[in-house]
Amino acid sequence: MMETTTLAGLNFELSEEQIAVRDAARDFAQNVLKPGVIDRDREQRFPKDEIKQLGELGFLGMMVSPEYGGGGMDTISYVLAMEEISKIDASASVVMSVNNSLVCWGLEEFANEEQKQKYLVPLAKGEVIGAFCLSEPEAGSDATSQRTTAIDMGDHYLLNGTKNWITNGGTASTYLVMAQTDAAKKHKGINCLIVEKGMPGFVVGAKEDKLGIRGSDTHTLMFQDVKVPKENRIGEDGFGFTFAMKTLSGGRIGIASQALGIASGAYELALAYSKERKAFGKAISEHQAIAFKLADMVRRSKRLVCFA
Repeated sequence: MMETTTLAGLNFELSEEQIAVRDAARDFAQNVLKPGVIDRDREQRFPKDEIKQLGELGFLGMMVSPEYGGGGMDTISYVLAMEEISKIDASASVVMSVNNSLVCWGLEEFANEEQKQKYLVPLAKGEVIGAFCLSEPEAGSDATSQRTTAIDMGDHYLLNGTKNWITNGGTASTYLVMAQTDAAKKHKGINCLIVEKGMPGFVVGAKEDKLGIRGSDTHTLMFQDVKVPKENRIGEDGFGFTFAMKTLSGGRIGIASQALGIASGAYELALAYSKERKAFGKAISEHQAIAFKLADMVRRSKRLVCFA
Protein backbone atom coordinates (compact mmCIF):
# COMPACT_ATOMS: atom_id res chain seq x y z
CA MET A 1 0.00 0.00 0.00
CA MET A 2 1.32 3.43 -0.95
CA GLU A 3 0.39 6.73 0.59
CA THR A 4 0.46 9.80 -1.64
CA THR A 5 0.61 13.44 -0.55
CA THR A 6 0.12 16.25 -3.07
CA LEU A 7 1.96 19.49 -2.36
CA ALA A 8 2.60 22.41 -4.71
CA GLY A 9 1.81 20.25 -7.72
CA LEU A 10 4.21 17.46 -6.68
CA ASN A 11 3.35 13.94 -5.56
CA PHE A 12 5.24 12.32 -2.72
CA GLU A 13 4.67 8.60 -2.31
CA LEU A 14 5.58 6.92 0.95
CA SER A 15 6.61 3.29 0.91
CA GLU A 16 5.10 0.72 3.26
CA GLU A 17 8.32 0.78 5.30
CA GLN A 18 8.25 4.57 5.62
CA ILE A 19 4.62 4.52 6.72
CA ALA A 20 5.43 1.81 9.28
CA VAL A 21 8.33 3.86 10.67
CA ARG A 22 6.16 6.98 10.89
CA ASP A 23 3.36 5.11 12.64
CA ALA A 24 5.77 3.46 15.09
CA ALA A 25 7.25 6.86 15.99
CA ARG A 26 3.75 8.35 16.34
CA ASP A 27 2.66 5.50 18.61
CA PHE A 28 5.77 5.88 20.79
CA ALA A 29 5.31 9.65 21.04
CA GLN A 30 1.65 9.38 22.01
CA ASN A 31 1.90 6.46 24.43
CA VAL A 32 5.37 6.82 25.97
CA LEU A 33 6.48 10.45 25.63
CA LYS A 34 3.22 12.36 25.99
CA PRO A 35 2.10 11.25 29.50
CA GLY A 36 4.97 12.99 31.34
CA VAL A 37 6.21 15.54 28.82
CA ILE A 38 4.91 18.66 30.62
CA ASP A 39 6.36 17.63 33.98
CA ARG A 40 9.73 16.76 32.46
CA ASP A 41 9.94 20.12 30.74
CA ARG A 42 8.88 22.05 33.86
CA GLU A 43 11.37 20.16 36.03
CA GLN A 44 14.17 20.22 33.41
CA ARG A 45 14.31 16.45 33.71
CA PHE A 46 16.16 14.50 31.04
CA PRO A 47 13.92 11.73 29.58
CA LYS A 48 16.39 8.98 30.49
CA ASP A 49 14.03 5.99 30.41
CA GLU A 50 12.22 7.27 27.34
CA ILE A 51 15.48 7.78 25.42
CA LYS A 52 16.58 4.26 26.38
CA GLN A 53 13.36 2.89 24.88
CA LEU A 54 13.81 5.09 21.81
CA GLY A 55 17.23 3.49 21.32
CA GLU A 56 15.88 -0.02 21.79
CA LEU A 57 13.37 0.67 19.03
CA GLY A 58 16.18 1.69 16.67
CA PHE A 59 15.45 5.43 16.49
CA LEU A 60 18.92 6.60 17.59
CA GLY A 61 20.83 5.10 14.67
CA MET A 62 18.19 5.08 11.97
CA MET A 63 20.34 5.66 8.89
CA VAL A 64 23.42 3.77 10.07
CA SER A 65 24.18 0.58 8.17
CA PRO A 66 23.02 -2.65 9.90
CA GLU A 67 26.70 -3.66 9.71
CA TYR A 68 27.30 -1.16 12.52
CA GLY A 69 24.12 -1.80 14.49
CA GLY A 70 21.88 0.74 12.76
CA GLY A 71 18.54 0.50 11.04
CA GLY A 72 19.78 1.11 7.51
CA MET A 73 16.80 3.39 6.84
CA ASP A 74 16.51 6.20 4.33
CA THR A 75 16.41 9.93 5.02
CA ILE A 76 12.64 10.19 4.50
CA SER A 77 12.02 7.62 7.24
CA TYR A 78 14.28 9.62 9.55
CA VAL A 79 12.44 12.87 8.75
CA LEU A 80 9.03 11.28 9.34
CA ALA A 81 10.12 9.83 12.69
CA MET A 82 11.71 13.12 13.78
CA GLU A 83 8.51 14.99 12.96
CA GLU A 84 6.31 12.63 14.99
CA ILE A 85 8.58 12.70 18.05
CA SER A 86 8.93 16.50 17.83
CA LYS A 87 5.15 17.01 17.78
CA ILE A 88 5.03 15.68 21.33
CA ASP A 89 8.46 16.14 22.94
CA ALA A 90 11.04 18.50 21.42
CA SER A 91 13.55 17.57 24.14
CA ALA A 92 13.51 13.90 23.14
CA SER A 93 13.67 14.79 19.47
CA VAL A 94 16.77 16.99 19.83
CA VAL A 95 18.56 14.09 21.54
CA MET A 96 17.48 11.89 18.64
CA SER A 97 18.58 14.49 16.08
CA VAL A 98 22.06 15.01 17.54
CA ASN A 99 22.74 11.29 17.93
CA ASN A 100 21.59 10.48 14.39
CA SER A 101 22.74 13.50 12.40
CA LEU A 102 25.75 14.97 14.19
CA VAL A 103 27.32 11.93 15.81
CA CYS A 104 26.40 8.66 14.06
CA TRP A 105 26.43 10.12 10.55
CA GLY A 106 29.83 11.76 10.98
CA LEU A 107 31.38 8.63 12.43
CA GLU A 108 30.01 6.33 9.74
CA GLU A 109 31.03 8.70 6.97
CA PHE A 110 34.54 9.66 8.13
CA ALA A 111 35.78 7.43 10.99
CA ASN A 112 38.08 4.48 10.39
CA GLU A 113 36.97 0.90 10.93
CA GLU A 114 38.41 0.61 14.43
CA GLN A 115 36.65 3.81 15.51
CA LYS A 116 33.37 2.62 14.01
CA GLN A 117 33.48 -0.68 15.85
CA LYS A 118 34.41 0.93 19.16
CA TYR A 119 32.16 4.01 19.11
CA LEU A 120 29.60 3.91 16.29
CA VAL A 121 28.14 0.47 17.06
CA PRO A 122 26.98 1.24 20.64
CA LEU A 123 25.76 4.69 19.54
CA ALA A 124 23.72 3.28 16.66
CA LYS A 125 22.23 0.60 18.90
CA GLY A 126 21.17 3.26 21.39
CA GLU A 127 23.25 1.73 24.17
CA VAL A 128 24.90 5.12 24.71
CA ILE A 129 24.37 8.61 23.29
CA GLY A 130 26.80 11.10 21.82
CA ALA A 131 27.47 14.83 21.70
CA PHE A 132 28.84 17.17 19.04
CA CYS A 133 31.17 19.78 20.53
CA LEU A 134 31.88 22.76 18.30
CA SER A 135 30.48 25.94 19.90
CA GLU A 136 32.58 27.99 22.32
CA PRO A 137 32.09 31.26 24.22
CA GLU A 138 33.78 33.11 21.34
CA ALA A 139 33.29 30.61 18.52
CA GLY A 140 29.65 29.92 17.84
CA SER A 141 28.68 30.90 14.32
CA ASP A 142 32.36 31.61 13.56
CA ALA A 143 33.50 28.02 13.84
CA THR A 144 36.97 28.85 12.47
CA SER A 145 37.90 30.70 15.68
CA GLN A 146 38.41 27.69 17.90
CA ARG A 147 40.08 28.56 21.21
CA THR A 148 40.06 24.97 22.45
CA THR A 149 43.50 23.53 21.68
CA ALA A 150 44.74 20.01 20.98
CA ILE A 151 48.52 20.07 21.18
CA ASP A 152 50.23 17.20 19.37
CA MET A 153 52.33 15.34 21.95
CA GLY A 154 53.41 12.48 19.71
CA ASP A 155 51.21 9.53 20.67
CA HIS A 156 48.42 11.70 22.06
CA TYR A 157 46.89 15.17 22.03
CA LEU A 158 46.72 17.40 25.09
CA LEU A 159 43.25 18.95 25.03
CA ASN A 160 42.45 22.26 26.77
CA GLY A 161 39.48 24.59 26.46
CA THR A 162 35.76 25.11 26.96
CA LYS A 163 32.71 24.17 24.90
CA ASN A 164 29.32 25.83 25.39
CA TRP A 165 25.67 24.94 24.76
CA ILE A 166 26.40 21.26 24.16
CA THR A 167 23.30 19.10 23.71
CA ASN A 168 23.56 15.80 25.62
CA GLY A 169 26.48 17.40 27.47
CA GLY A 170 25.93 15.64 30.77
CA THR A 171 24.41 12.36 29.60
CA ALA A 172 26.57 11.47 26.61
CA SER A 173 29.36 8.92 26.76
CA THR A 174 31.06 9.82 23.47
CA TYR A 175 31.97 13.39 22.49
CA LEU A 176 33.17 14.64 19.10
CA VAL A 177 35.34 17.63 20.02
CA MET A 178 36.68 20.18 17.55
CA ALA A 179 40.00 21.74 18.62
CA GLN A 180 42.82 23.82 17.14
CA THR A 181 46.13 21.99 16.76
CA ASP A 182 48.02 24.50 14.61
CA ALA A 183 46.77 28.09 14.85
CA ALA A 184 49.06 29.21 12.03
CA LYS A 185 47.05 27.05 9.63
CA LYS A 186 43.77 28.61 10.84
CA HIS A 187 40.78 26.39 9.92
CA LYS A 188 43.11 23.88 8.28
CA GLY A 189 44.76 23.28 11.64
CA ILE A 190 41.55 22.10 13.37
CA ASN A 191 41.08 18.45 14.33
CA CYS A 192 38.11 16.43 15.57
CA LEU A 193 38.89 14.17 18.51
CA ILE A 194 36.73 11.44 20.01
CA VAL A 195 36.65 12.06 23.77
CA GLU A 196 35.19 9.64 26.28
CA LYS A 197 33.41 10.60 29.47
CA GLY A 198 35.65 9.83 32.40
CA MET A 199 38.93 10.81 30.75
CA PRO A 200 41.01 12.60 33.42
CA GLY A 201 40.64 16.37 33.16
CA PHE A 202 37.29 16.26 31.38
CA VAL A 203 34.74 18.17 33.48
CA VAL A 204 31.01 18.58 32.78
CA GLY A 205 30.12 22.11 33.84
CA ALA A 206 26.90 24.00 34.50
CA LYS A 207 23.60 22.91 33.01
CA GLU A 208 21.86 25.66 31.04
CA ASP A 209 18.53 27.00 32.38
CA LYS A 210 16.72 27.41 29.06
CA LEU A 211 13.43 28.98 28.01
CA GLY A 212 12.31 25.89 26.11
CA ILE A 213 13.28 22.30 25.30
CA ARG A 214 14.15 22.14 28.98
CA GLY A 215 14.25 18.36 29.19
CA SER A 216 17.26 18.39 26.89
CA ASP A 217 20.58 18.14 28.68
CA THR A 218 22.58 21.24 27.64
CA HIS A 219 25.92 21.88 29.38
CA THR A 220 29.23 23.68 29.35
CA LEU A 221 32.16 21.27 28.99
CA MET A 222 35.70 21.93 30.18
CA PHE A 223 38.91 20.18 29.18
CA GLN A 224 41.97 20.54 31.38
CA ASP A 225 45.06 18.73 30.06
CA VAL A 226 42.96 15.83 28.79
CA LYS A 227 45.13 13.19 27.13
CA VAL A 228 43.37 11.98 23.99
CA PRO A 229 45.04 9.08 22.14
CA LYS A 230 46.19 9.89 18.61
CA GLU A 231 44.01 7.04 17.31
CA ASN A 232 40.95 9.02 18.44
CA ARG A 233 41.48 11.66 15.76
CA ILE A 234 38.95 11.47 12.91
CA GLY A 235 40.57 11.69 9.49
CA GLU A 236 43.90 13.18 8.54
CA ASP A 237 45.59 15.96 10.50
CA GLY A 238 43.68 19.20 9.90
CA PHE A 239 40.45 17.53 8.75
CA GLY A 240 38.39 18.73 11.75
CA PHE A 241 36.85 21.85 10.23
CA THR A 242 35.79 20.04 7.06
CA PHE A 243 34.37 17.24 9.21
CA ALA A 244 32.34 19.73 11.25
CA MET A 245 30.94 21.58 8.23
CA LYS A 246 29.98 18.42 6.33
CA THR A 247 28.36 16.94 9.43
CA LEU A 248 26.44 20.13 10.19
CA SER A 249 25.08 20.19 6.65
CA GLY A 250 23.41 16.83 7.27
CA GLY A 251 22.28 18.00 10.68
CA ARG A 252 20.11 20.67 9.06
CA ILE A 253 17.75 17.88 7.96
CA GLY A 254 17.15 16.81 11.55
CA ILE A 255 16.60 20.36 12.79
CA ALA A 256 14.25 21.19 9.89
CA SER A 257 12.24 18.07 10.68
CA GLN A 258 12.14 19.05 14.34
CA ALA A 259 10.90 22.55 13.48
CA LEU A 260 8.17 21.09 11.28
CA GLY A 261 7.11 18.68 14.01
CA ILE A 262 6.99 21.38 16.68
CA ALA A 263 4.95 23.64 14.38
CA SER A 264 2.54 20.81 13.55
CA GLY A 265 2.14 19.90 17.20
CA ALA A 266 1.48 23.53 18.14
CA TYR A 267 -1.13 23.80 15.40
CA GLU A 268 -2.92 20.64 16.53
CA LEU A 269 -3.03 21.85 20.14
CA ALA A 270 -4.25 25.30 19.08
CA LEU A 271 -6.95 23.79 16.87
CA ALA A 272 -8.20 21.50 19.63
CA TYR A 273 -8.28 24.36 22.14
CA SER A 274 -10.13 26.62 19.70
CA LYS A 275 -12.93 24.07 19.53
CA GLU A 276 -13.16 23.69 23.32
CA ARG A 277 -12.88 27.34 24.44
CA LYS A 278 -16.11 29.28 24.17
CA ALA A 279 -16.64 33.05 24.01
CA PHE A 280 -19.78 35.04 23.20
CA GLY A 281 -21.82 31.87 23.07
CA LYS A 282 -19.77 29.82 20.61
CA ALA A 283 -16.41 28.09 20.18
CA ILE A 284 -13.66 30.61 19.44
CA SER A 285 -12.80 28.66 16.26
CA GLU A 286 -16.06 30.02 14.84
CA HIS A 287 -14.93 33.61 15.28
CA GLN A 288 -13.52 35.06 12.09
CA ALA A 289 -10.20 36.25 13.53
CA ILE A 290 -9.39 32.85 15.06
CA ALA A 291 -10.46 30.94 11.96
CA PHE A 292 -8.26 33.16 9.80
CA LYS A 293 -5.27 32.66 12.12
CA LEU A 294 -5.66 28.88 12.09
CA ALA A 295 -5.82 28.88 8.29
CA ASP A 296 -2.67 31.01 8.20
CA MET A 297 -0.90 28.48 10.45
CA VAL A 298 -1.78 25.73 7.97
CA ARG A 299 -0.30 27.73 5.10
CA ARG A 300 2.90 28.39 7.05
CA SER A 301 3.15 24.70 7.96
CA LYS A 302 2.99 23.76 4.28
CA ARG A 303 5.83 26.17 3.56
CA LEU A 304 7.89 24.48 6.27
CA VAL A 305 7.31 21.14 4.55
CA CYS A 306 8.70 22.60 1.31
CA PHE A 307 11.80 23.99 3.02
CA ALA A 308 12.41 20.79 5.02
